[in-house]
Amino acid sequence: MEMPLNSVRILKNEAQEEKGEIARLSSFIGAIAIGDLVKSTLGPKGMDKILVSIGRNAGNVEVTNDGATILKSVGVDNPAAKILVDMSRVQDEEVGDGTTSVTVLASELLREAEKLIEQKIHPQTIISGWRMATAIASQELQKNSEDISTDPEKFKETLMNIAKTTLSSKILHQHKDFFAKLAVDAILRLKGSGKLNAIQIIKKTGGVLEDSFLDEGFLLDKKPGVHQPKRVEKAKILVANTPMDTDKIKVFGSSIKVDSLSKIAALEIAEKEKMKDKVQKILNHKCNVFINRQLIYNYPEQLFADAGIMAIEHADFDGIERLALVTGAEIVSTFDNPSLVRLGECDLIEQVMIGEDTLLRFSGVKLGEACTIVIRGATQQIIDEADRSLHDALCVLATTVEKTAAVYGGGCCETLMANAVLKKAAKTAGKESIAMEAFARALLQLPTAIADNAGYDSAQLVSELRAAHTQGKHSYGLDMINGKVACMAELGISESFTVKNRVLISAAEAAEMIVRVDDIIRCAPRRREPDRRHC
Repeated sequence: MEMPLNSVRILKNEAQEEKGEIARLSSFIGAIAIGDLVKSTLGPKGMDKILVSIGRNAGNVEVTNDGATILKSVGVDNPAAKILVDMSRVQDEEVGDGTTSVTVLASELLREAEKLIEQKIHPQTIISGWRMATAIASQELQKNSEDISTDPEKFKETLMNIAKTTLSSKILHQHKDFFAKLAVDAILRLKGSGKLNAIQIIKKTGGVLEDSFLDEGFLLDKKPGVHQPKRVEKAKILVANTPMDTDKIKVFGSSIKVDSLSKIAALEIAEKEKMKDKVQKILNHKCNVFINRQLIYNYPEQLFADAGIMAIEHADFDGIERLALVTGAEIVSTFDNPSLVRLGECDLIEQVMIGEDTLLRFSGVKLGEACTIVIRGATQQIIDEADRSLHDALCVLATTVEKTAAVYGGGCCETLMANAVLKKAAKTAGKESIAMEAFARALLQLPTAIADNAGYDSAQLVSELRAAHTQGKHSYGLDMINGKVACMAELGISESFTVKNRVLISAAEAAEMIVRVDDIIRCAPRRREPDRRHC
């Protein structure tokens, strides 16, 4: 007698499997929900989200409209949603902006795919049509991009426009001219090197956003030790990551048994001598500033003060890495070969006041591009969001300086690409043309969301925008200040070609991957074995 197939269990007990239509529907729903979550943050009139932590950071509040930050903070269980979250994170790491756009585009593609699959169009046919559409859209974007490196004046003006466009959807919208200039000045100091590490951002509560400023050189949020010089000219800097603690027994968690107090005193004297030798080795490097990643205890601090050396302890790791970069130093942990160690150099180290705090400014550093942006603001949440916004602007500008191509924003690119795809779809025989039309509709959802978030009639505006592009007005986009269609060249709304192209390709790839899925297998949870040692 044969056993029916459906009664045979292949997977482990408690493992789950979703097949075919159910699996596909589960993927689509998860991805579309993630897109809808961030869609309302898109564009200059997009809204913010409040993220409240629980657990270890309970009560910690973030207010943001940065797509990557929102998705990183949202715990998702749906596998397709996780793919979109990862895609947004990669977009943030690679080009810094477009994190919301890429998520919304991918989710809209999947919304369209769901309708096509209901019409019994095979997923592979959809993918084939999408690939053709992506190639056409990318080609159209490239054709309408403009090289801005030819004229230095125009180059700087376009960089300002790109920075303003990036900041217009952020908390810095009201001060976008001020912060765009800050970001462009900082990027131009890099002289095309793209070393964003040389730009340090320090956040200090107090004041208002417009109290923020760009400071040439490097600022370190530390103070010199007691009785040490507060100002050093022609500084020779030794940057180290080494323990400066005399109590080695405590550090290594050892225990020592002695039979008299005099032996404890002898131990302490021996440890002090050892520390004195270490300080002497440091002084042999002929440095006049010693900066350590770890703590410097009272005794070595006193020795440095006696030698007239400025010693700074507990410089945070990011700070010390950046400091080593900008001063040309190397981080050392052993001091036996002074001739092999490269010291950092700068013209002047002095104390400066920012708000209520005293910081150290390193002027005339070896890496001339180095600068610090100090962000001021009324609350920690405001300056954290300002930091995220400025980081996006700096990343986009660095990307644009590297590949000097710009395109027009305000939904202009998406309409251009959608029209090109629809034109090609009309000439394509076969079911692929239906998938291409769906791709174009998904692209047009981005200007639709921008208009919806501003409270305007999106159907009217997007149809006007498509008509303008069909008539050959390829620089037209959405003017969200006045709620109409206008020329983006006149309004100065520009975006980086690289960012736009990356949004298009990443979203298409992620959506294609999810459409391919027809089976979701969830492993059985791992059980902890009972501890039988005490049985």
